[in-house]
Amino acid sequence: MSEPGPVPEPRPAAEAAVRCTGLRHSFGGTRAVDGVDLEIRPGEVFGLLGPNGAGKTTTIRMITTLLPAGAGHVTVFGLDVARRRMAVRRLIGYVPQQLSADGALTGRENVALFARLFDVPRARRTGQVRGALELVGLLDDADRPAGRYSGGMIRRLELAQALVSSPRLLVLDEPTIGLDPVARSAVWDRISEIRERTGMTVLVTTHYMDEAEQYCDRVALMHAGRLRALGTPAELETGLGDGSTLDDVFRSVTGDVLETGTGGIRDVRATRRTARRLG
Repeated sequence: MSEPGPVPEPRPAAEAAVRCTGLRHSFGGTRAVDGVDLEIRPGEVFGLLGPNGAGKTTTIRMITTLLPAGAGHVTVFGLDVARRRMAVRRLIGYVPQQLSADGALTGRENVALFARLFDVPRARRTGQVRGALELVGLLDDADRPAGRYSGGMIRRLELAQALVSSPRLLVLDEPTIGLDPVARSAVWDRISEIRERTGMTVLVTTHYMDEAEQYCDRVALMHAGRLRALGTPAELETGLGDGSTLDDVFRSVTGDVLETGTGGIRDVRATRRTARRLG
């Protein structure tokens, strides 16, 4: 009778794409993010939902290294955001609420600029710029000034800017704000195609519950700086009761409050300015 072979060591669980532990941040005396614990799985589309001023954008800025955490800990694919900022930035593509494309430059020039900013090696830069434009369906319009693009094309151009460095994590802060339903669908079609092709993780904020319901694998609802609910859209709807929608879950979590927290007149102005330029 042969002796049993060595017992194989258990494989470690896949490293979380994003892990936040006890995350906090304050602006003056206002606590914008208040003890957020969150884990985003590799390859999923994760929606961070909540009313204006809930703390979503502040959380995203801490994850993307743009804002230091007041307290707590954030890792991106196992890298400590506070200690390895540049390494983390190389893993992330970010599309903010405010427009990041320059209307005076062509689409190709805009993406090439981001390729330089993200330190894409010179030998690979031309190919990656072309590949990013092709991914979002803008190759035929690449040499037109971005100022002549429609709102939907601008958002797809910003996707190309974020994708040019082949990020493992794509962060989208209100990616379809100000767009009509057709343009919104076109942007999400591109996001879905890119995710399926590359396996990248997507973190998105949106006020459109139909988008979250249709495209997100899991969602977290945030209110007054804290996470109030977490799960798949179907789980959250079922937990509230038969026939409930994600809109109903949103209302139950926020108590129908339209605006709370740090969202102020500058946030409203910036959002309206973005919507006007995209419209």
